[in-house]
Amino acid sequence: MALTLDSIDLADNPDLGGEQLEWTDEWEWNAIEQEQDRSLTGALIVQEGIKLYGRPITLSSNGAAWFTLAKVRELEAKAAVRLGVMLLTLPTGDQHYVTWNRAAGPAVQAKPLFRQVNPDADWLHELTLRLITVAPPPDPEP
Repeated sequence: MALTLDSIDLADNPDLGGEQLEWTDEWEWNAIEQEQDRSLTGALIVQEGIKLYGRPITLSSNGAAWFTLAKVRELEAKAAVRLGVMLLTLPTGDQHYVTWNRAAGPAVQAKPLFRQVNPDADWLHELTLRLITVAPPPDPEP
């Protein structure tokens, strides 16, 4: 089962369970936005529209997936790019264009399984990635 963020394979080591990252806010999204207001007569005015993008995708280890410090550093480097649009491929095969959801907290948040002062590149961490869906990038001009 593939779980990738652009070229970064989050499930490259089956022993670490990377494909088990949980989409923690998957069911907290409503694709239809609604506004309610009152007219001068007191009547209820309801307006609805479909949201095109902006769905949060927070992927979290939640005790089931671990990542090496090297993978965390690779993700940190990706998060250092402003306004980057990335293709997220989930284990279900669903794909979303995303960018970092910095308004929700740190884009990449890692916590070591065990504390060590100077960990090596293979030291294991739990991980949270905060993403949000955006429009696909424009096709390159010929």
